[in-house]
Amino acid sequence: MIPSNIETVWNLFSDKNIKRIMPKVEEHILIEKRESEAGAKHRQTYREGKRLETYIVETLIYEDREGEKKKQIQFVLGKAFAVTLTFTLIKVDDSQTRLIYEGENKGVNFVGRAMLKLAGKKSNHDVVMEFLERVQTEAGK
Repeated sequence: MIPSNIETVWNLFSDKNIKRIMPKVEEHILIEKRESEAGAKHRQTYREGKRLETYIVETLIYEDREGEKKKQIQFVLGKAFAVTLTFTLIKVDDSQTRLIYEGENKGVNFVGRAMLKLAGKKSNHDVVMEFLERVQTEAGK
């Protein structure tokens, strides 16, 4: 639950604000279609320590209804992981929004599949919780 209006929270997922909720994203540039439609593509550069990774993010779902909003994106990270993320916002009332964050990582090759088997569930949980807390903090600003 986020103690903010659904429009305020939804605005954080726009191109101009994406770095507020995803600070490791260094560049997020629209390259195809419009940001507010399914099929939009962005070139995104992400920093992990000293390493920069650039990939194409495709918007699979973009729904902007009054009481419910949904955005699903997909990209391949490091030529090893297919990542799908879904953000669903549901208006509870004028000052409360429910955020449902779903994600899936799939290994696209042997290395990716092996790395996923070795990865700990706790680190994934920590990443999810950190993201949810950042959205809540930014929505309150």
